[in-house]
Amino acid sequence: MNTPWAILRQIVMHPTRVMIVDDQRSWRGIDLLVGALHVAAEVERVSESRQVGILLPTGGLFPMAALGVWLLGRTVVPLNYLLKHSDLQYVVDDSEIDALITVGPMLQFVGAAPKGPKLIRLDAMNFKQMPTLRWPRWVGSDELAVLLYTSGTSGKPKGVMLSHGNIAANIEQCMEWVDFDERDVILGVLPQFHVFGLTALTLLPLCHGLKVIFTARFMPRKIVQLIKRHRPTAFMGIASMYTALLNVKEQTAEDWKSLRFVVSGGEPLPDAISQGFREKLSVVLNEGFGMTETSAVSHWCRPSETRRHSVGRALPRIEVKIVAADGRVVGPNEEGELRLRGPNMMQGYFKLPEETAAAFDDEGYLRTGDMAREDEDGFLYITGRIKEMMIIGGENVFPREIEEVLNRHESVAASAVIGVRDESRGEVPVAFVELVEGAVFDETALRSFCRGYLAQYKVPRDVYLLEKLPRNPTGKIVRRELKVPEKEAAVGVGG
Repeated sequence: MNTPWAILRQIVMHPTRVMIVDDQRSWRGIDLLVGALHVAAEVERVSESRQVGILLPTGGLFPMAALGVWLLGRTVVPLNYLLKHSDLQYVVDDSEIDALITVGPMLQFVGAAPKGPKLIRLDAMNFKQMPTLRWPRWVGSDELAVLLYTSGTSGKPKGVMLSHGNIAANIEQCMEWVDFDERDVILGVLPQFHVFGLTALTLLPLCHGLKVIFTARFMPRKIVQLIKRHRPTAFMGIASMYTALLNVKEQTAEDWKSLRFVVSGGEPLPDAISQGFREKLSVVLNEGFGMTETSAVSHWCRPSETRRHSVGRALPRIEVKIVAADGRVVGPNEEGELRLRGPNMMQGYFKLPEETAAAFDDEGYLRTGDMAREDEDGFLYITGRIKEMMIIGGENVFPREIEEVLNRHESVAASAVIGVRDESRGEVPVAFVELVEGAVFDETALRSFCRGYLAQYKVPRDVYLLEKLPRNPTGKIVRRELKVPEKEAAVGVGG
């Protein structure tokens, strides 16, 4: 299956069916097609690059713009509007886009338009005119559909190359696994610059004729209202979202009764939240697992197979092996690195051949960097992360990025950052610093300094002063030896 052609097929078969409802309007199939044709004409007029950027809020505009780009056989580059401006500019430069599809309010939200690309302002276009009809350019399954940027080990985002075949394969894997049909309605709040928001919550329903309800901002009370109004059958979120949803007072178990699938991913699901949903709303939260590199979903615990703390079994045509540090493939209930192989695995990292080669082993399995174990029935349990990566509100954050900012401060001689579990966001960063001789420790000033260079969710929750940071014999800081004071650790669910 070719994703844009699958969407076009649904539009041709059901041109007047409402496919999307967002915060602004309803979108019939014909609305998406007319808009996409206008976008394609404008992109063709102003752009020569293979890659085209999209900076839009979650809603119908995003798939309309993406379809317009794909009609030309080009690659979509979704831009994360939550990034600091410098990181956003880095992605724009690295991806080599020369055109950016957006709307005025988004430019105000990010502070200023990135330098370089020509702006295609959808709010300044006239969509009432009849667009020029065109035959879509056929693209092969190996051609790039999306270039999605995710944080690298150095803290700099790196572009994950997903082909049309990768995305189509993952959509079909999900469809087989949970047996969606045209009666299903999906409620989507995850941003479409995120792989789950793009594949599972946008492209899957559009390719198979499912109705999708979008809202651009996660507001717990509004989500509950949308559930009551639209009676969705599927909702996917990160654990911190469920924490907030559980605290909404104006809801009952009857309100959630329409939902067949309520999926949590992106970060560990606290027991208290899982139990709270069962007791208060009679809802079973099922965990799933995936990465940008897997086109989204690799594992999904179906409601009929609920196993606490498990992210479920692998989707069809995904091969799993757990590898010990010595390279041995381990058996059931033994821990090791999770490695995956299948048609949904990425093509590689954009312009990073060495990192691409390192991401796969000799048998073509993707090295996920996650520690995991499988039980005798093939249910997967993620037990830790090999890399010192933090997951904050579903976003990947690396210590080095925060440390580099702290180390710029005139009072800091060295710093180290670790993640601490947090009930609302999954994890939060905590920093430890050594001061230069004669400097005065000022935690408020250090956190304020970080805000000038980092997105808010990357700013350390606490900064602690140490006389000396723990180091190994070669002088490298050993983060695993860092512990928050016991009183602080007791606030979360663990250190």
